[in-house]
This record gives sequence, C-alpha cells and structure tokens, in this order.
Amino acid sequence: QVQLVESGGGLVQAGGSLRLSCAASGRTISSYAMGWFRQAPGKEREFVTAISWNGGTIRYADSVKGRFTISRDNAKNTVYLQMNSLKPEDTAVYYCAASGQTPYSVSRGLYDYWGQGTQVTVSS
Repeated sequence: QVQLVESGGGLVQAGGSLRLSCAASGRTISSYAMGWFRQAPGKEREFVTAISWNGGTIRYADSVKGRFTISRDNAKNTVYLQMNSLKPEDTAVYYCAASGQTPYSVSRGLYDYWGQGTQVTVSS
C-alpha cells in the first residue's frame, strides 16, 4: 500500500548527470526492496538497479554499472538514483518500484508498487 512518486528527470547532454528521487508515502520503505526500471520507446521495461530492504545487497544492470548509483534513505522514505556519464542510450522513462515479496529482486514481476515514471532524455 505504498505510493511512489519519481522526480528529477529532464533533458541533458551526453556526459551529463541527473539525480532521480523516489518519494514514498503510505508506508515506510524500510521493509521493502527497492528498484529502478526504465522503458524506452518501443521497448519493454527493463531492470536498471535494485537495493535490498536493508541496503545490504545492490545490483546494477551491466549497461549502467560504474555510471549509476542507487541509494536509500529510509528515514526520509526516499530512494535515489544518481546517473553520471549519461549516454543517449539511457533515454527512457524511469520507474521506481517497491517489493514487499522478497528482500531483494531484479525481477519485474516481484515488484508490487510502481511510480508513474519520470522522463530522462539524453541528447548526443
């Protein structure tokens, strides 16, 4: 019963940076695994990164490893995605998600709650 709202998207040039935020309400996120997914035009929603409920496990898609960083602040009920060295291929709608089914997951099907998404556009 958690509601998620993403913010921080926008238009940047290749090589630039953005920080996305995911603000949760309804319940604390301290007991939820959190993840970021993205969906480009004409493509399926794909995994970007995830962090376990206690922050002990973090995983990244190979395409963003070394450039993106996920973090969570349970006290603020917020999850962040710091995106550096952005590429045009990163252009997509980015979605925040929460899972109450497992402490950690990279599977889209195990996430119960989704935000509405925020657009990230990277120009060449």
